Amino acid sequence: MGSSYEVSNRADGAHEDAPLAQARIDLAAISANVARLREAAGSAETMAVVKADGYGHGIVPSARAALAGGATWLGAARIHEALTLRASGITNRIRIMAWLLAPGDDWAAAVAADIELSAGAIWAVEAAEKAARAAGRPCLLHLKADTGMGRGGATSAEWPALLEAAARAEATRHIRVVGIWSHLADADAPGHPVADTQVENFRAAVAMARKAGLRPEVLHLANSAATLKLPRTHFDLVRPGIAVFGLSPVPETADAAALGLRPAMTLSARLISVKRVPAGQGVSYGHRYRTPRRTTLGVVPLGYADGIPRHASDTGPVLAAGERRTVAGTVCMDQFVVDLGDAPAEVGDEVVLFGPGDHGEPGAEDWARAAGTIGYEIVTRVGDRVPRVYTGSCAPPSRRSRSRARSAARSTGR
Repeated sequence: MGSSYEVSNRADGAHEDAPLAQARIDLAAISANVARLREAAGSAETMAVVKADGYGHGIVPSARAALAGGATWLGAARIHEALTLRASGITNRIRIMAWLLAPGDDWAAAVAADIELSAGAIWAVEAAEKAARAAGRPCLLHLKADTGMGRGGATSAEWPALLEAAARAEATRHIRVVGIWSHLADADAPGHPVADTQVENFRAAVAMARKAGLRPEVLHLANSAATLKLPRTHFDLVRPGIAVFGLSPVPETADAAALGLRPAMTLSARLISVKRVPAGQGVSYGHRYRTPRRTTLGVVPLGYADGIPRHASDTGPVLAAGERRTVAGTVCMDQFVVDLGDAPAEVGDEVVLFGPGDHGEPGAEDWARAAGTIGYEIVTRVGDRVPRVYTGSCAPPSRRSRSRARSAARSTGR
């Protein structure tokens, strides 16, 4: 049986410095996407949501690229994400909001760093007031109404009591209610009646807040899909997330290109094994794939530990050896196999899992369909051991270029 296998272990010298796998992030694409979203937002301001490590793209580089594209706010789910943005040098000239908060979080640190916070329940108003006392400055608070999402925010029954608590706290000058907000449940389904109902409920919640004596500066409801498709939801501020990174928020009706967006992430890896095998060879765990003929198998060093969905076993698309191909067999923790047929291939050759499609490679949405999920999950789950490599006008300097700059400075005595 051993004589049936021909193994290539030669790596081309051109690949010697290349990483085993990488996620290339086009920061110019992020900037251009935000510019497109700003255009769609009309007179409303634009908050670029960069939570979850910038949807897997890197929170700080993504935030800077979004600001270069014209974003005037940044959004983060958690306090530590917002504090990371401030610590990176993004000044309080840029408004930053965090909204997924718990009683044990460091609310005082957020207030001290000019992070605007959210309250959808009375306990959160009390936590904000306590944090403001500790920080020695007012907490800028956005009150969240549950207008139909059934997730965070105060229900219509709870809303009057929340407004009363916020008005009392505002009277102490420890908090300022600067915003009223909510989240849409079905903006990605054009014509869905829930969106209209939520807009009506939101307007009613705002009217009640004003009647209670509150004077919010900004009203915000729109996510990516609503920014692009539902102008009536824009109010004073829109909060696009996935569209910032070039993925369509409405993939069933329009792809990224049709919306004027460009995917920013390209995920690739280099073959670490190439071998000829006979017909009938079982591949990977469970032998769910068997080679239909004598063929070449290539091993790609990415697996579910890196965020490759195991649900995409036998279905995940890649660009390998010049053609679109499919994962052969089960996706493993650290690797998967591709059947390359009779195409020439060597160790070190690049395999592209997804990207913007410039060279015929699949997109993140293709992987989403293969795994029965959404594009959001595909990009956000790419793991930490996959290095991010940044390109574009907002790209931070590489380690090598920083080293060269330091050497040049030493040689000139600067």
